Amino acid sequence: MTTIGILHQPRIPESEPMAAEIHAWLTAQGIEAWAGSTWDEEQVNGNMARFSLLVVLGGDGSTLRAARLSVPHDVPIFGINMGRVGFLSEAQLDNWQEKLDKVLRGEYWLEQRLMLQARLERNGRIINTLPALNDVVVSRGRQARVLRLHLFVDGDHVTLYTADALIVATPTGSTAYSMAAGGPLLPPQLQNFVVVPVAAHLSLDRALVLHEEAEITIQVQMDHEAALMADGQDGISLQDGDKVIVKKHDHYCSFVRVESPGYFYRRLMRRLGHARH
Repeated sequence: MTTIGILHQPRIPESEPMAAEIHAWLTAQGIEAWAGSTWDEEQVNGNMARFSLLVVLGGDGSTLRAARLSVPHDVPIFGINMGRVGFLSEAQLDNWQEKLDKVLRGEYWLEQRLMLQARLERNGRIINTLPALNDVVVSRGRQARVLRLHLFVDGDHVTLYTADALIVATPTGSTAYSMAAGGPLLPPQLQNFVVVPVAAHLSLDRALVLHEEAEITIQVQMDHEAALMADGQDGISLQDGDKVIVKKHDHYCSFVRVESPGYFYRRLMRRLGHARH
């Protein structure tokens, strides 16, 4: 390890003094460290190229935000949970020092997780591009009216959904909104992604599992509000006829792990309330 970045979450007041504590601990180990906020993207991006590791304080939302910053630089993430779920985090407040010490000794493995890249096209022009570690969602706006969403896979029309929303989720995102909508649970080792409708009305209500090289297009048909979101952030208003093209991102998001590879199932069972006592 050369330089380690530490990101705190401004919405969690305790995270900034914790970042300072970790900074001091790393410095005492002879490791150069830098601390900043997950919200200060410009400053983080300006330093990311020199980081060999990114320590993220907060919950899964903080990790999702950090992933968007770290992925272009191939910097792995070590999460310390200070949020509600922390499904992506590797350490808790009572064991971060023990686990981070293992990382410094090289006793870790890297887990690579599939990411998505969404492109919004309007009248043949690219309006925006959005990366996502969890999911890309096309959903209705404030009005309680369904959307009509045409799904194309590799250029072929598959079906027309009449639904409240359509979720395109990675294996990471399969344990989030996708799971709540009835989608399958995929372990992070898989390189598939899933398409899950939300509250489908007289249309296909089953999830579709697609291979990693698939390119899907969602064409919006509506006369009211709709929105595009990636990882629950950056809501973009959609117009009738807009196309959302989703495919595998060119980069993977790397996580530093010190637990055994079976950690995913243990955490999942705990989250679902089926942990062994």
